[in-house]
This record gives sequence, C-alpha cells and structure tokens, in this order.
Amino acid sequence: MRIASWNVNSAKARQDHILDYLKAGSADVLLIQETKTQDVNFPVDLYQDAGWNVVFHGQKSYNGVAIAARQPLTDVMSGLPGDAEDEQARYMEATIDGVRVATIYLPNGNPAPGPKFDYKLAWMERLNKRAEELLRDEIPVVLAGDFNVIPQDIDCYDPPGWEGDALTRAESRAAFNRLSLLGYTDALRACHPGQVLYSYWDYQAGAWQKDNGVRIDHLMLSPEAADRLVAAEVDKGPRGLEKPSDHTPVWVDLRD
Repeated sequence: MRIASWNVNSAKARQDHILDYLKAGSADVLLIQETKTQDVNFPVDLYQDAGWNVVFHGQKSYNGVAIAARQPLTDVMSGLPGDAEDEQARYMEATIDGVRVATIYLPNGNPAPGPKFDYKLAWMERLNKRAEELLRDEIPVVLAGDFNVIPQDIDCYDPPGWEGDALTRAESRAAFNRLSLLGYTDALRACHPGQVLYSYWDYQAGAWQKDNGVRIDHLMLSPEAADRLVAAEVDKGPRGLEKPSDHTPVWVDLRD
C-alpha cells in the first residue's frame, strides 16, 4: 500500500494536478491538506468518477483536509479531539484496509512567541495525546501531513535564516520529537538517514529553482506500520508543474 501526503494549497486551484496524480496510480491513499474549501463545495463527483473514494473536512478559505483512497474508508473521524471549541479544519482520520491514517495540517504558529504559537503548541499536545491513544489498538497507524515543523537543521536550506521561526523553535521540535518518543518512526528519515530532503519551496525568490527548501511534510508510522515499511520518498515532480502547490507529495510504501 502506497500512502501519499500532499499539501495542495487549494483543492480548487490544484484540482487538475490532484486528479492527474490519482489517475496516474501514484498512490493507493492520498492524504490532502489545505483544501481551502467548504464541504458543500468539495468536488466529490470528480474523485468518484475517477474511481476514488473521498472524505473531507473543510472550512471557507482556510485550512481543510481530505482523504482519498481506492479502497473503502471506514470509521471516519473529523477534527482533533481535546478542544470542543476549536473550529479549524485541520485533522481527519479513517481506516483503509486495516491501516489507520490521519491527515494533518498543523498550525504554522508564527509570529512566535504569541497567541498563534501558543495555539500551535496546544494543538501539538492534543495530537500527541491522540497519537498515544491510537497506539493502544496495536494496528498500523500512519500520521501524515504538513506538520509545519522542521525537525532538524538538516531539514532546512538555511538554518540561521530560520532561527526563531515557529517551525524551528525548540518547543516545536520537542513537541514533534515526542511522537518518536512514543514509538512513531519518521519514515522519510528512517529510509534516508543523513540525506538532505525537502518537501516545501516558497513561491518567492526562486526558491524552487535554487532548491532552497525545507522538510515540513512528514509520515510518522506506529510500530506496526514501521514493521511493514518498504520505502519512503519525496515526489518532486508535482512541484515542477505549471501553477504548482508550494509543497510536493511525500509517500510511504507498506508491505501487505
């Protein structure tokens, strides 16, 4: 099973890119972030016509997540538990062929310090609690998406330039690292130790052409999923298309 994750930066703007990616057989499951569309406007028919099942959790203009899969999606859950007043559409879970997946669009947190950074850290605390709960079922779990965290300096083209940013602050990195302490495996780093990998390139200043990127899109595997890990990669192809997202897909292969 190939599970891909992609922050598309508007499902409407990237509609053709997404459908081409699915039709090409690039993944069996696609976890989508930053759809930026209300549920009533999500183009569900286009996915179904292409032979894909899809569930979605959105809001107007901002955030929004979705899960598309060849196989049926069951036990769908929208929203991250732990704060009944949080209306931001940033999290969704489903089970596909015995694998529990979550699509995650973690808050950016800038400017830091400040209320947005406080919200980010509180959100990460809720995520870690949910991640721990999921381990109790002892089934394969894949937590994937745009975490808005640069885990290490190797994951950034210019560490000094990003110093103090919410994506690199020690508090963000520590909260992200707690997933590893719980027993989750960073699939990309496990498959490519010490290798420079990026998943996001800003639209400005020729970042893509200069390869001035950062790695903020992650695939975190529970022990049961990590036992089935075959490969994990960054698919840079979609970032080079006309009118691309500023993120590119990342994927993991799990053996059956």
